[in-house]
Amino acid sequence: MIQPDRTIQEAKRQRLFLLLCGIFLTNALIAEIIGGKIFSVETLLGIAPAQLPIGGQKLDFNMTAGVISWPIVFITSDIINEYFGRKGVKRISYLTSALIVYTFVIIYVATQLPPAQFWLDLNNTDAQGNKFNINDAFSKIFNQGLGIMIGSITAFLLGQLLDILVFSWLRKKTGGRYIWLRATGSTMFSQLVDSFVVIGIAFYVFGNWDLKLVFSVGTINYLYKGVVAILLTPLLYVAHYFIDNYLGKDYAEELSHQAAHES
Repeated sequence: MIQPDRTIQEAKRQRLFLLLCGIFLTNALIAEIIGGKIFSVETLLGIAPAQLPIGGQKLDFNMTAGVISWPIVFITSDIINEYFGRKGVKRISYLTSALIVYTFVIIYVATQLPPAQFWLDLNNTDAQGNKFNINDAFSKIFNQGLGIMIGSITAFLLGQLLDILVFSWLRKKTGGRYIWLRATGSTMFSQLVDSFVVIGIAFYVFGNWDLKLVFSVGTINYLYKGVVAILLTPLLYVAHYFIDNYLGKDYAEELSHQAAHES
C-alpha cells in the first residue's frame, strides 16, 4: 500500500518536473525566435567598443538577442539533471529539438502567406515616417534560413548532450558536493562546442564566412556565455534552496542520489 506522504511527494515531484520542463522549453524556443537580432553589448552598457584583437581582427561584443534567455536554459538543464538525472534532461532536450524544428516550419509557412492589403496599408511607415514594406520586414526577421536552423538545432542538441555527460561525470567525481563546479563546469565545456558549431554550420557550411571569421565571432560568443555562466552560479543555490523546501530536504536528497546513481 502506498503511503499518503509518499503520494504527495510523488505528486510534487511530477509538478516540479513539468515546471522545469516548461521553463526549459519556453526559453529555448524564445531564444530561437529572437535570435535573428544582433545587438551591441557596449552600446547597451554605454561604453566604448571593446575592439578585442582576436584572430587578426578587432571585434566588439555584438551578440544575438537569444543570449537573453539561453542562460535560463543552462541553469534549468542543470537543475533537471540534479534531481531527475540524465534521462530527464535527454527527454526534454529531444522534445525541445523537435519543437524547434516544428517552430521553424510553421514560421516559414507563415512568411509565405499572402498579406492582406489593409494590413500593408496600416503598417507602411516607421516611427520616423519612412516608407517600408511590413511583409518583407516580417519575412526577413522570422525566416532565418535553412543554414541557421540546421546549425542551431545541431548546436543545441550537441551542447545539451555534452552538458549532461560532463555534469554527470563531475557529480560522480565530487560525490554530490560542489554544485557550482558541476553546473558551471558542464556549461563552460558544452558552450565551447555550441558557440562554434552553430556559427560554423550556419555561416561557413551554408554561408560565405571563412574559418578565421567563424573562430573570431565564436570566441566572442563563448567569452560572453562563460562570464554569464559564472555570474549566474548563485541562482543555482537559490533554486536548490526553494526546491529542497518544496519537496522536503530528505526527499530532495533522495531524488538527487537516485539521479546520480542512474547517471
